[in-house]
Amino acid sequence: MKIEKPFSEPCERNKEPILSVLKQAFRDVHSVLEIGSGTGQHAVHFALNLPHLTWQPTELSENIAGLKLRLDEEGSSNIKQPLVLDVTLQPWNVGSYDAVFSANTLHIMSEALVEHFFLGLDTVLTGGGTLCVYGPFNYGGEYTSESNESFNEFLQSRDPESGIRDFEWVNSLAEAKGLTLSKDHEMPANNRLLEWRKVS
Repeated sequence: MKIEKPFSEPCERNKEPILSVLKQAFRDVHSVLEIGSGTGQHAVHFALNLPHLTWQPTELSENIAGLKLRLDEEGSSNIKQPLVLDVTLQPWNVGSYDAVFSANTLHIMSEALVEHFFLGLDTVLTGGGTLCVYGPFNYGGEYTSESNESFNEFLQSRDPESGIRDFEWVNSLAEAKGLTLSKDHEMPANNRLLEWRKVS
């Protein structure tokens, strides 16, 4: 069976705004672990434009083949071959990194999986490291836009355990793992990019 190269239109739209933040957030970073690399469009674009670092993509086993196809065709020399990562399999056997990046994952995960996400960071993110997470978030239990509310309804119609997460809850999980929020970037289309630092 022929493997199709996956494609995401939102990734094409948001990769430049995200890159503009990562250029500063990852300025002194040497290695990045991406959790949930999806189509690989972000990995390809960010690695190409951040040549000073090494980018390690990961995905669930069922999504590796399509991701690998894109990386093989478009990837630069500073992208590693993708690793299989299931956040529930603790501890993560993927090495250690001075930065972790994830985009549009926490609202796809169940609450239990989000908790596993932060638990797994303990063993992979080095002291003083940076965590950047992109996606939609609620604040004070409220949606930031009508479009986000509609998006949340769509998510839960597909999977009742998914949904846009409250910033305060996510930040509490981060703080419990020694992460301190350094910046909350406003992004296009009612998204955010949350940037934490791990206490050394």
